[in-house]
Amino acid sequence: MKKTNKTYLLLAVVLSVWGVIGFKVLKAVNPAPEKPALVVSNDTFVPKQLKERDTFSLVADYRDPFLGTFRSPKKEEKKKVKAIAPAIPERSINYTGFIGDTDSKQQIFFVTIDGYQQMMGINDTFQGIKLVGGNNAEIRVRYKGKTRSIALNP
Repeated sequence: MKKTNKTYLLLAVVLSVWGVIGFKVLKAVNPAPEKPALVVSNDTFVPKQLKERDTFSLVADYRDPFLGTFRSPKKEEKKKVKAIAPAIPERSINYTGFIGDTDSKQQIFFVTIDGYQQMMGINDTFQGIKLVGGNNAEIRVRYKGKTRSIALNP
């Protein structure tokens, strides 16, 4: 063999070795994405039954090793609790306007009770609140036996 043929042969061997090494490096850096395996299970989930913990308490009624006396338990005093009458919650009532008809003397008042706007006439009741009377400046409402006046809120 001639010297040039040996050089070409060795060049081909070196290029193939470096090609294999380069291919393995590229494959390690960029792996092919694996397809997720589908697992089919016919089992249903049944949670474990939790057991309630067993509780205990220690009774320290032994003799004091330094003083030689027994410990006497302290009696707890019972505190008296005064019964408080439940307070009646205050309702949010606003008078926002009215419509009046001069011929029939019928008036309709716009009253907002706890955020709900309601059209009410005299002696109408909404959520336990009764409209007793009113004019263009104020209305009178009765709630749980108490009457109060509410001025027009522009």
